[in-house]
Amino acid sequence: MDFYKRVACVCKRIPYGNVATYGQIALLCGSPRNSRQVGYALNRGLAGAEAPAHRVVNHQGFLSGAQAFDMPGQQKLMLESEGVKIERQKGCDRTDLKKYGWKHTLEDALELKAEFEQENI
Repeated sequence: MDFYKRVACVCKRIPYGNVATYGQIALLCGSPRNSRQVGYALNRGLAGAEAPAHRVVNHQGFLSGAQAFDMPGQQKLMLESEGVKIERQKGCDRTDLKKYGWKHTLEDALELKAEFEQENI
């Protein structure tokens, strides 16, 4: 299994104007305990430049991937340009996962599984 390629496949499916959590991506990759590895992949560019890393937030909706971007506040600006509302809470930027969180379906998970098998990853 090439976990980083799986992360790229899952991230590319996050709909425009939505966010997903590191844990959600790990789960869809078939490794539900590897949320930190998802963050590592996105921070180091191991999921590829096409992976929309700006759409990935922590389990509480906080924008926690700032170090992966060229400029401070870039993730916030990119999300806001897609219509995702960001609020300042506890000194950090946060989005409402109930409103903007990607609500993937079982069909999404099965399609990803089939894609992983087809790509042999």
